Amino acid sequence: MKTAPLTRFRSLAAAALMSVAGLSLSTGMATAEVTAFKQAIAETAAQDDALSAFYRDNGYQPIWVGDDEDDLNRRAALLKVLEVAGEHGLPADRYRPEDVRAMLASARSTRDRGRIEVEMSRLFLRFATDKNTGILNPNKVVSGIKREVPVRDRLQMLKDFETSLPLAYLRGLTPTSPEYTRLVREKLKLEQQIEQGGWGAQVNAGSLKPGDQGQQVVALRDRLIALDYLRRSATQVYDDEMQGAVAEFQRDNGLTDDGIAGSSTIEKINIGPEARMGQIMVALERERWMNIDRGKRHIWVNLTDFKAKIIDDGEVTFETRSVIGKDVPDRETPEFSDVMNHMVINPSWYIPRSIIVNEYLPVLRSNPHALSYLEITDSRGRVVNRGRGFSQYSARTFPYSMRQPPSARNALGLVKFMFPNKYNIYLHDTPAKNLFSRERRAFSHGCIRLADPFDFAYALLAKQSDDPKATFHNYLNTGRETRVNLEQPVPVHLVYRTAYTKPAGGMEYRRDVYGRDADILAALRAAGVEIPRTGS
Repeated sequence: MKTAPLTRFRSLAAAALMSVAGLSLSTGMATAEVTAFKQAIAETAAQDDALSAFYRDNGYQPIWVGDDEDDLNRRAALLKVLEVAGEHGLPADRYRPEDVRAMLASARSTRDRGRIEVEMSRLFLRFATDKNTGILNPNKVVSGIKREVPVRDRLQMLKDFETSLPLAYLRGLTPTSPEYTRLVREKLKLEQQIEQGGWGAQVNAGSLKPGDQGQQVVALRDRLIALDYLRRSATQVYDDEMQGAVAEFQRDNGLTDDGIAGSSTIEKINIGPEARMGQIMVALERERWMNIDRGKRHIWVNLTDFKAKIIDDGEVTFETRSVIGKDVPDRETPEFSDVMNHMVINPSWYIPRSIIVNEYLPVLRSNPHALSYLEITDSRGRVVNRGRGFSQYSARTFPYSMRQPPSARNALGLVKFMFPNKYNIYLHDTPAKNLFSRERRAFSHGCIRLADPFDFAYALLAKQSDDPKATFHNYLNTGRETRVNLEQPVPVHLVYRTAYTKPAGGMEYRRDVYGRDADILAALRAAGVEIPRTGS
């Protein structure tokens, strides 16, 4: 914050006015102009609490439109970063540095400069918030996103900026994750590809396999070359090298990597760069929403990838397949972050009310002795006599709870991993192992099932046990429901990324399972984000 005396401020304001209007001011007139400058700031900032507080606290002194070196540097820094806002997938027309220059050049009075001062601070806050934590409010775009976006306090941003090196501060607003940096790099590469006309002709074949040859194999070859999966060649045969390239492409797109270009593979190969650019734009916005410390060790569950991972110091140290919520509105797995603090070995399944009344009550009304592996209990935990029947109850009036005791048949399997949250979402084992062989694995009521839950438990317990496997099985072999606390709680991030980078370069893409990214992309377009097109 500036500490210059009022006389210096008056001379600055007067000099600023003279530089614009060419006026020669008397001391009395200079004082009047300073008062007008302050009044213009106060009036223009009046409807914004952060701006009003900032200028009230600093005595209505300028940080942009003065002629001292600090103000000049701030103006130059802001204009510089606004020029390249589009590189970050931000809506460039929302900032328009050329309008700032025109506004400054058109100032004809001290009141004009006061209004411009506030408008530049308003523009700074808009850009700073957009770049740091996103353009959109995710909860208003997609109901399944429960994430708390770490939006910075606007007043504090102004105060911090005023006392910082301007360009360093503005550049420091960029999300700190390596993924964000890689996404920006891949976006720029894809823009160049689009400018050059895209990835060429599509493959017009139902399927292609090793040994095939002809024009469509050539089209597949050329597409794989353009996509950087195959080195340049003149082959017209679906040979071993092409099979390997197809398999790598399949892995990068979440497909079974058999090296055969079936209909699903060809569909993905034919997706154009504009569509992929849209996915990258959404991924950038999602990274801005997660501009947080994710933890040196954390659990990362990408719903679209159907995998759960443990990340240690940026490296994947454990990975397993997962099953997520079914793609119907009341079963989709939400997105949020929390902290895992314990696991339950030999868990009971306390059945959610929605499942009881919507799925189990209709069965019990017809046959009260059905679902015998489930306990039906009253409000005191006493087991209910099924002989009385349940036909008299509706979904609204059914008064009982239901529980499945620990067993290998338990719907939660033999272990569940808890990060207590109001959505009642957790990770767990399952007896339905056959689902993990599916390519697309959205089958649960919302919780996340793990293909290798025991190994997941060993990896977590390794931080607090010399023999994590023995520790786990000592509890398991009792058959009793047992809570095991994690001595070092682990952050859990449930995310939804249809586009993400490979650390060594290149992209991976996944299906928009719940249609969330389509909604976000539409909202980004509505906010002014532009997706480059080939013009074809």
